[in-house]
Amino acid sequence: MASPLSELDSSLGSELLDRARWFVLQYPALTVVLVVGLLALVVGYYALRHFERPMGTRFRDRIAALDEVAVLLHPNPDPDAMATGIGVASLAAQVGTDARVQYPGQIRHQENRAFQTVLDLDIDRIDHVSDLSAEHVVLVDHNRPRGFAGSDSVLPFAVIDHHPGDGTGEAFTDVRTDYGAASSIVTEYFRDLGAKPVPPAKHESEIDADYTVSSMVSTGLLYGILTDTKRLTSGCSAADFAAAGFLYPGVDEDRLDRIANPEVSTEVLELKARAIAGRDVRGPFAVSDVGRISNADAVPQAADELVQLEGVTAVVVLGERNGTIHLSGRSRDDRVHMGRTLDAALSNVRDASAGGHARMGGGQLPLRDGAIRTDGGDPVDRDALVERLFESMTGDV
Repeated sequence: MASPLSELDSSLGSELLDRARWFVLQYPALTVVLVVGLLALVVGYYALRHFERPMGTRFRDRIAALDEVAVLLHPNPDPDAMATGIGVASLAAQVGTDARVQYPGQIRHQENRAFQTVLDLDIDRIDHVSDLSAEHVVLVDHNRPRGFAGSDSVLPFAVIDHHPGDGTGEAFTDVRTDYGAASSIVTEYFRDLGAKPVPPAKHESEIDADYTVSSMVSTGLLYGILTDTKRLTSGCSAADFAAAGFLYPGVDEDRLDRIANPEVSTEVLELKARAIAGRDVRGPFAVSDVGRISNADAVPQAADELVQLEGVTAVVVLGERNGTIHLSGRSRDDRVHMGRTLDAALSNVRDASAGGHARMGGGQLPLRDGAIRTDGGDPVDRDALVERLFESMTGDV
């Protein structure tokens, strides 16, 4: 026998249903509007929840949907690029995605070679787009593919970078120009996922966590942060300090020391001396043309040395190797954004490329028939290029 309460519930339910039917029959158009509006609210709620998720979670989900991926570094990669690459590859491997780290160009700078050797990095050099190990490509520490034949045809699956630029990924883009290093961004991904750094004396199997950061990866990411922020003294943010602190338990101090203090070749020391001796100083700015060089990576090292001179606040060093002039600039002057300075100085030079951050920048310009040429084909001698660099630093370009 039904209780009075259940009979009342049934009666109310029938009455509400009858009223709903009457409303639909009387106001069909309004009913459609209300239903569509309700669906929009539900979809909007779930979309908001989706985009509120940490970037690390979102990147993991994107990368986990792939069977394999090529992690591409910029040409002639530095420690920050290599560290970011191995960090992404490690995360991909932990979600079951096969990842290969690849790069165009060469690894020449003794610090970069030490980084690769000490950490025993398994990374592959490429010359052509057909050398890419997978259809889907993740760009790290740059946001537009470059430096190899067919690079213009690559549509990146994802982009992770801290440099200015408008390059984007098809499925994922994370460009944070306020960060001092791309390594800090990838470190945040691990932290978003609750990963734990593995101390050097332990094995990853001993760590109780769904995700881990191996000692090799922790050491690499920390050094990537240190190199791109001048040991956390320039161009860094609170996020870079936080990332370094997160990685610390997994850092192998012996490996870190071996990377940071490699042997310096006689050639590099001689080029630094040439840059200092041959400098042209005008007020707080200096330019040094060191002529022909055999190691292009010595140019930024010379710029690092020259900007330390008393009274000098912004410098550009240039040298020629195999028909290409390589430029590297450093600034500790708030009036001189070095990336924009070099870009402006080379803006009318044929096939030149330049850019970078406020404190450091670089550029290359290939010679045509042994000469620097403008977009119109007119030759530009080296003295005129030096004048252009000074004008750009003083804001006259």
